[in-house]
Amino acid sequence: MSTTGNAVTIPYTDDILASANLSPTELADITRLAGAAKLFADGRLTLGQAAKLYGQSRIEFMATLVKHGYSCVNLAHDDAEDELRFGNG
Repeated sequence: MSTTGNAVTIPYTDDILASANLSPTELADITRLAGAAKLFADGRLTLGQAAKLYGQSRIEFMATLVKHGYSCVNLAHDDAEDELRFGNG
């Protein structure tokens, strides 16, 4: 496992910040959250991995996801049905 970090650079112009009424820090935070949430939702990262990417613990990240309207569950339909049956059984 690599011990050095990597970074993603997203080019933008000042008019993007002005239109969105965001600071560079706010834009970076929003895009980092959206990326981590998308990778988790697609099943490409576990909740723990997505939380680490965003820079939070799993519990903090779950709360952040819900706060911003993202799902903190990424079960496939069949898996969700199995979980519901198990919980009701």
